[in-house]
Amino acid sequence: MPPHKPLQPTQPITPERIKLAQLLHPTHPLVKLAQALDWSVFETQFEPLYDPSTGRPGLPTRLLVGLHYLKHLFDVSDETVVQGFVENPYWQYFCGFEYFQHERPCHPTSLVKWRKRVGAEQMERLLQETLEAARRANALRPKDIERVNVDTTVQEAAVAFPTDARLYHKARRALVRAAQRAGILLRQSYVRLSQRALAQQSHYAHAKQFKRARKQTKKLRTYLGRVLRDIRRKCPQPDEKLQRLLEIAGRIHNQQRSDTGKIYSVHASHVQCIAKGKAHRRYEFGCKVRVVTTSRSNWVVGIDAEAGNPYDGATLAPALAQTRRLTGVYPKEAFLDRGFRGSQHHPKGVTVYLSGRRRLSRTLKALLRRRSAIEPVISHLKHDHRMDRNHLLGPDGDRINAILTGCGFNLRKLLRAFRQLLLNWLRFLIQLLPPPGSSFPRQT
Repeated sequence: MPPHKPLQPTQPITPERIKLAQLLHPTHPLVKLAQALDWSVFETQFEPLYDPSTGRPGLPTRLLVGLHYLKHLFDVSDETVVQGFVENPYWQYFCGFEYFQHERPCHPTSLVKWRKRVGAEQMERLLQETLEAARRANALRPKDIERVNVDTTVQEAAVAFPTDARLYHKARRALVRAAQRAGILLRQSYVRLSQRALAQQSHYAHAKQFKRARKQTKKLRTYLGRVLRDIRRKCPQPDEKLQRLLEIAGRIHNQQRSDTGKIYSVHASHVQCIAKGKAHRRYEFGCKVRVVTTSRSNWVVGIDAEAGNPYDGATLAPALAQTRRLTGVYPKEAFLDRGFRGSQHHPKGVTVYLSGRRRLSRTLKALLRRRSAIEPVISHLKHDHRMDRNHLLGPDGDRINAILTGCGFNLRKLLRAFRQLLLNWLRFLIQLLPPPGSSFPRQT
């Protein structure tokens, strides 16, 4: 058989570019979502953060906001969302581009710099716009916000499980690297000795030879103390960054088992040890996050991370204040679990119902049982929208990641709402088709 010849185009290919609006399906949920959001509010909100007379022009605000929306909507990283932008025309249309782009719109680190520029306080505007879009789509009513469910959860940080041996080893390694950058010649770095001691400690602990494991842990602590004292002798006036690292390493070297305010990570010293009473996970290392959802349709109307490890009841007033700030509606009824006990923490003007309360009407009993609907919402926030493990640094990173997870959850609900409208429209068209064997249209 002769070799296959490629088909020749019947018409010459013109260099004219075709718009994305002509290529994409107009009823696709992402197209509907892009049209439902008011992108101009972000231009007004974030314009004061840029100085047009200094440096190169900034990236489009809609591009950066859209990439963060897509990142937490589809649970991907900064690198993946930038790469997926090149491959997905619907993502490009969602980010405001008119024609198909063949190159990456920005480097993934541009998203990091933009988050630092915006900050956690103004990041709430992204969550507020998802709620406003739900209102405009008649999926969320102001009356629904008057009755909310409130709960707290733990947003774990991207840190390894902190053991004494591992903390001593990592603190010594961080000090050695900082000394090398500062040009400090150490008497001994203990690199190989510390690695060997850490490996032996792990082997002994796994074999339940705890006496030998404690001996290796003591060695690691000794190595850390020697390096710490050596740097302090040779650099009596360190810079701010090295001074902060010396303080963290000193606290790790001196802290005991029964101390409070312990350090659990070298690079994330703000991480807290939180016990939520879970059988499968006794301790979690991260920060506490408060979540507020509507009782009727489970919209996230408030979410933020709390510094430290506050009592759950103390987070109720800030949670309801954030809901009012985002929606303009102050809840009248709040349904909580028993972790929020203590009337001194309950804000005025809000009727609080705790789990297990008796002598209630049938309607209030049903609404109190409905409080447990916030638990699967928290599960979706963790496993579908990147709240299970936070990779953003610092307390601001905890807050930004928590707020963006709420944005991703609300956007997913909006996508389902637009998809349901499309299905209803298709069912209506099917009803207009003539029945089998008939040439007459159905009567409507």
